[in-house]
Amino acid sequence: MPLPDTIRVKLSSEAAEYAALTPVVTRDLPFAELLDQVVSAAGMDESRVREILKRGSLVSGATRFRWTGWESGAAEIGEALGRMPQPEPLREFVAAKCVRVMLTGRGSRLELGREAAAQRRIFRRRSFWQSLMEAAGAPAYVTYHYRDRADHYRATLGPETLERLRRDAALLKFGDLARQVRSAPFERMELVVER
Repeated sequence: MPLPDTIRVKLSSEAAEYAALTPVVTRDLPFAELLDQVVSAAGMDESRVREILKRGSLVSGATRFRWTGWESGAAEIGEALGRMPQPEPLREFVAAKCVRVMLTGRGSRLELGREAAAQRRIFRRRSFWQSLMEAAGAPAYVTYHYRDRADHYRATLGPETLERLRRDAALLKFGDLARQVRSAPFERMELVVER
C-alpha cells in the first residue's frame, strides 16, 4: 500500500491533568511531517517506525498525536526513511548556522539560545554569542538529531577557554545567566547547528 500524502491527525496536550479540559485539534498533516515526529521518537529503526504508524499514536513532548493506523510495507518505509536527513560526520561546523549552545559539566547544564546570548549590553561591541563561537573553534561532529532537526557538535573547554568565557559572561544582558556561566564547572560545549 503506498504511503498517504496527508494524514488526519488529532492533537491533544499531554500536560492536561485529570481535572483539566484541553481541546483536541484535528489537522491534516503531511506524511513527511508525521514521519519527522515518528523518527524523532523512534530513530531510523524501520520496524519501530512501522509499528508506530500501525498503532496510530505517538507522544512527542507535551503533545499526543493520534491517527487511524495502517499497515505499511517495508519498501515504502525504507524509501521514506532514505529521504530523511542522515548524519554527516564530515560536515564542517558553520558558526553562522548555530542556533543553540549547551554548556555541560559535572552536574551542570546551561542552555543558551543564539537570540539571548547575542544581545549586547549597552556600549559593548561584542556579544557573549561571539565569545561562544570563538571558544568552540573547530568542534567535533557528533550526529544528526531528528528531534532538533539539526546537527550536533561538541568541543571540550580547556581551563583557559573556560576562564575566558567566565570573564566574557559580563557581556550577557541577563545577570542570572552571567552568574551561572561564572559559577558552574563546565567541561564541554555542545552546539546545535541547523542545516
